[in-house]
Amino acid sequence: MSEKFSIGDHVTWNSEAGHVSGTVTKIHTEDFDYKGHTRRASKDDPQYGIKSDTTDHIAAHKGGALRRVDE
Repeated sequence: MSEKFSIGDHVTWNSEAGHVSGTVTKIHTEDFDYKGHTRRASKDDPQYGIKSDTTDHIAAHKGGALRRVDE
């Protein structure tokens, strides 16, 4: 099972542009629409909305793709 995160947690993930960091702004526990595609999420396997530290981009990732950043 992946690590659970909370709103406000600072996280990092690997993207095609390299490592990106941001702040968790939303926790999805039900399927949701993201950029025209249905993303699967549940209470046991949530997806997280993360606002990038450097842009206004909002990413959506499962917990397994994220790592907590030590502040």
